[in-house]
Amino acid sequence: MSDEHYFTADPSVPFKRAPVTVSVWGHDLDLVTGSGVFAQGRLDVGTAVLFRETPPPSGGRLLDLGCGYGVIGLAAAVAAPTAQVDAVDVNERALLLARENARSLGVAERYAALLPDEVPAEAAYDEIWSNPPIRIGKQALHELLLTWLPRLAPGGRAVMVVGKNLGGDSLQRWLGEQGWPTTRLASAKGFRVLETRRAADVGAGPVRE
Repeated sequence: MSDEHYFTADPSVPFKRAPVTVSVWGHDLDLVTGSGVFAQGRLDVGTAVLFRETPPPSGGRLLDLGCGYGVIGLAAAVAAPTAQVDAVDVNERALLLARENARSLGVAERYAALLPDEVPAEAAYDEIWSNPPIRIGKQALHELLLTWLPRLAPGGRAVMVVGKNLGGDSLQRWLGEQGWPTTRLASAKGFRVLETRRAADVGAGPVRE
């Protein structure tokens, strides 16, 4: 199936659910994935690296950017019982699954799966977590990041996993050139785990229109 299905609002492939159980940050999560959604029936290798190489967030307001069926934001909500999580995707099927998974895990009151334009204009985040959709293309990826990174609160950070062969190192350099200092937290299985920090003395900005 073409990767393009993952980046469309209403995938054209027939919808079939597929269960998956993942062990993340000391918790076993029983989730449902589906056709037309990224990483159907599995935990993506890059996302697994992200989990293995980082400790969970401790709380605060979090954003799962490009959430798919919800595994990153849901794992954060389970690991950090005080966290409030917004999960964003353009794929409505992914959002449906993410909401179902939030209910089954008992975190639905602290977890909102939203289309980008449904996110409140004033929302700012302590942390952004993402396995970003690299295959949408460099320009679209850059626009995506420059839209959402300004949502970080002062002193906030973004944690992302990007394949080395998909431009992880060049993305790290580019983010720094754009005024978003980025360091490599880890490298494993051909993936880079990157951390982008927002200065503590600036205010969070609005999402670009």
